[in-house]
Order: sequence, then C-alpha cells, then structure tokens
Amino acid sequence: MNDTPDLSAASWVTMRGEAPTGLFVRRCRLEVISGPDAGLVRELDASLIRVGAREQADVPLTDPTVSGLHVEISLTERGYLVRDLGSTNGTFVAGHRIREIYARAGTLLDMGRTRLRFEPLESVAEIPLATIDEYEGMVGSTATMRALFAQVERTAQTNATALVLGPTGAGKELIAGALHSRSTRADGPLVVVDCGALPENLIENELFGHERGAFTGAIKPAPGAFERASGGTLFLDEIGELPLSLQPALLRALESRQVRRLGGERSIDVDIRVVAATNRDLAVEVNRGRFRADLYYRLAVAELRIPALADRADDIPLLALHFARRISGDPAYQFAPGILERLEAHAWPGNVRELRNAVERLVALGADPSDAIRLNAGPATDAGSPEAGSAAVDLSVPFRTARARVTESFERAYVEQLLDAHDGNVSAAARAAKMDRMALSRLITRLGLSRG
Repeated sequence: MNDTPDLSAASWVTMRGEAPTGLFVRRCRLEVISGPDAGLVRELDASLIRVGAREQADVPLTDPTVSGLHVEISLTERGYLVRDLGSTNGTFVAGHRIREIYARAGTLLDMGRTRLRFEPLESVAEIPLATIDEYEGMVGSTATMRALFAQVERTAQTNATALVLGPTGAGKELIAGALHSRSTRADGPLVVVDCGALPENLIENELFGHERGAFTGAIKPAPGAFERASGGTLFLDEIGELPLSLQPALLRALESRQVRRLGGERSIDVDIRVVAATNRDLAVEVNRGRFRADLYYRLAVAELRIPALADRADDIPLLALHFARRISGDPAYQFAPGILERLEAHAWPGNVRELRNAVERLVALGADPSDAIRLNAGPATDAGSPEAGSAAVDLSVPFRTARARVTESFERAYVEQLLDAHDGNVSAAARAAKMDRMALSRLITRLGLSRG
C-alpha cells in the first residue's frame, strides 16, 4: 500500500495493491503581476483551470486584449500542462509564443497586456473515486476512470445540463446513457439527436417539430426531439457540428424549457434534462467564432471529460478481456500468452472503439494480434494480398455466416476509420468515400456506431 503523496507532483494516486484508493491534486496560485487586473490572486484546486476575459473563467480578467477563454491549465501525471486555447493574441513564456508547455513554480505567462505568475502550493485536495471497475457499460480500474465514474454518478443525481467531452471512439455516448439511467428520469425516454448526421435544413425540424402546412410535405403535426424527450433526457450528440445559425434557437429552448414548432404560434413547455457531447474543443471553437460562448456555458453546467485510451493504458488488459468475454459468450475466456502484452504496446489512436474491433477480430476470426491491429487501424488491405488472407478460417460455421462476419468486420473498421479521419463529420466522410450521405448514415446506424 502506498499512502505517501509525492509532494513534488501536480497530482498523484495512492494505491492498495493494484487498486487506486485516492486521487489527489495540488492547489495552485495564479497571481496577476501586471496589466489591468494587477493584484488579482486566485487559489484553486481544480484539475482544469481556465483563464480568460469571460466572467465564467476560473480566473476572469478585464484585459480587452485577452480572449474570452485564453488559456487552460490542467493537472496531469507529468505536471501542470498550460495550453493556449486558440487565442487571438497568443500566450507567451519567456518571450516565446507557446501552444502548450509544462509550467514550473514561478512560470510567468504573458497574454495581451497581462502577466500572470504560476505557483504550486503545499496544500492538496482529494478527488472522490468510485470503488468499482465497471459502471453502466464502461470499464476501467485506473484512478482517472474511477474518478469519472464517481463524477458521473454525482451529476446523474442532479438535473444539471451536462457536456461530455472526449476524443472520437472514447465512449462519450456511454456517459450520456449513464447520466440518464442513473437519474430520477430513468423511467422516461432517452432521445438522441446526432447533430452531425442531419442536413442543416432538417435539424430545426428534428429538434422542435412542425405543425401541419409548415412546409411542403408537412401533412400532419409532428413533435420534435424536445417534446419527445419530455419527462426524460435529450442527448445532443456531436453538438460541435450544430450550425452557428441554429445555436440561438437551441439556447432559447435550453433557457426557457419551451419550444415552438415550425409553423406554430404557441410555446410548448418541456420537462427535460439535456446532455450534449462532442469531440471538438469547444473553448477553441468559441475563440474562433464557430460556437456561441453563451451556449457553451449553458451546456457546460457540468463538464465531464473522458480520457483517450492512451492516457489510461493500464485499462487495456481489463477492456480487452471484457470485450473478448462478451464477444465469445465465455465468461472465463482468456487470451493466449503474449497477446495482452502486444495489445498494450499499441497506441490505439481510435481509442476504445479501435480496441474493441481488434478484439472482435481476434476472437471471432482468430486473427494474429498484429494482423488484428493492422487491419483494424490501418488502410484497407487489397483482397488479393497475403495480408488480407492472414485471418484464420473457421470451418465450424457455414460459409455465409463466415463471409458475413468478415464483411461486417471490414465495414465496421472502414467506417470507424473514415469517421475518425473526418472528426465524425458524416458529410465530409461520405464525400471522401464517394458514398451517398444518407447511405453512409444508414450504415453507421446499422453497425451501431457513434459519430463522436
């Protein structure tokens, strides 16, 4: 058991055997030493700190040369990571403009006419951890995931609007599902709207519905997602893809909990909890003028971040066994010696989704680990090449069944990589694949894939 915190670190974990028992973060101080806000001091113990000219920032500044959300400081295992959020005038350290840098005690950050001094403090704060490795379909034994499980559980007990952030393939839709199923609204509907899958001219109708005669083809009234979700949860997936022109209408609905159907004259009350998700960095999108700041803050009442698989690599063996046992139907399934080590050595740029697909190839098709990873993560292989035939053939199943398995595995790998390459943008992905957009959307739905 290790109960002695590393007092030189920004964050650390205490362990009992292989199980994390505590996650600690060091408090830090940000002091404005020059500029319009000189003398301002903030002491914080959050794992993510944002500095900017908006009042919602953790360190709010009045300097007009500072962007709304200018810079963020996150506590990582390697230390305090300072990252510029696509600011207009940049962030400088020792005269050099930086994109990101690890800060040390006394680091001076220059932004606009403001200079801040960063100082870690001796006092610490403990972040609550769940005591389980599986939670509502999610699997993870690392402190990062157990902290996320605990945060989701706390958030689910509230009615707060939540924003789920994380890279493509990390499992954001599972977080949204858990927020619904663990809430007092679990008996109500969970309605999903994929903002990246609908043409711009259909999104407003999907969200708010229409009355008869509102447009050509509107032969009868139809409720929108807000109404259909009343009494439950509305999940707005890929919210970062929502066109700027539609964001004010969404903001009004979130603020008032009322909607008006297209062609309608009366406002309709809705009783919903809204959860949104995106793989985009909305703070950067706000600074670039592609996402409304007021909508971002309205969505991020509770902000939950799911890490990339590479940032929780110790969970790979647990996840791989979890997937293998589900796919095989054998609760005692074990990999052959050496396979888990080879899976752990991969970078998994496609995150948990990529790992799941590789495990599916290993279990269902008997592929070699290297082939399973390459065929899942790399470019499509020519059907006549030796690599394409490297997967073992299972003669215990009929030909049509075996062929269907291979076809679905290829489709899943191709579509997932296609979506990854285009940040979940279905329209861009369809153009690149020379496919009809709706055909691709139907394929995504059939495969049960998430677009974010």
